[in-house]
Amino acid sequence: MSWQQLSPLNLFSIFKRLHRMWMKHILFHSRVPYPLWKQVVDSKSILKRLDKREQHCLRKLTSLFLQEKTFSAANGFEVTTFMQVYIAAQACLLILKLDLDYFDGWHEIIIYPDAFITNNEVNDEAGVVHQQSRTLAGEAWGRGPVILSWSEAKPEQHSHGHASNVVLHEFAHKLDMLNGVANGMPTLHANMKREQWTESLAAAYKKFSKAILHHHTTIDPYAAENPAEFFAVLTEVFFEQPQVLKKLYPHVYHQYALFYRQDPVINYH
Repeated sequence: MSWQQLSPLNLFSIFKRLHRMWMKHILFHSRVPYPLWKQVVDSKSILKRLDKREQHCLRKLTSLFLQEKTFSAANGFEVTTFMQVYIAAQACLLILKLDLDYFDGWHEIIIYPDAFITNNEVNDEAGVVHQQSRTLAGEAWGRGPVILSWSEAKPEQHSHGHASNVVLHEFAHKLDMLNGVANGMPTLHANMKREQWTESLAAAYKKFSKAILHHHTTIDPYAAENPAEFFAVLTEVFFEQPQVLKKLYPHVYHQYALFYRQDPVINYH
């Protein structure tokens, strides 16, 4: 029988079997070595909080992620295996209860030793084009790479408060951009309602924007920049200090728990 004679259902079944075989091969030959994995987990509290079963699943997912993505160094920086696993594990924490397909469509993570400068063209109100330079700790491009500063991403570095995490932030942008531009509205699951997501985050965004005017916030003020940054910053809080998000914005916490299919308050201590 030729490929042309196979039904779409049969083709899909064949590809699924091939994909499972590939995954088994990777996990047998290229799983993150346990001593290195333990070193990574012990270096990051959000990973240590996971139970043994979750850590086991995360190790497998991280191993597969590392086979699909390329790590590149910038400015002569040396990217170690520890750095790669450390970043990959946190990226995969976001999709621990989802699927590796959520990170399809791009292939590279670029690591700078320190914060890096980007130059972009912007139009002012008169339509005049200007060059704008920004110093960044991380950046995510829609179909392009994730870019990170190691000085900001390294273990237990929280430059913008105890709930900050640049790795989670940039990979949250990747999830947000799956359905187009980053706008704080990722592709929701079938059991979620768009209206509830929008109402919960819009109300919290309005409340947060007022709070920072009076400096009454424990969350990075950068979250008020726009809805996309609000989604990414609150993703950091959801995993790093979930009890804070649940107390301040319980409806947002509920929506995030539905989206990520995780309830990190349970493991928090």
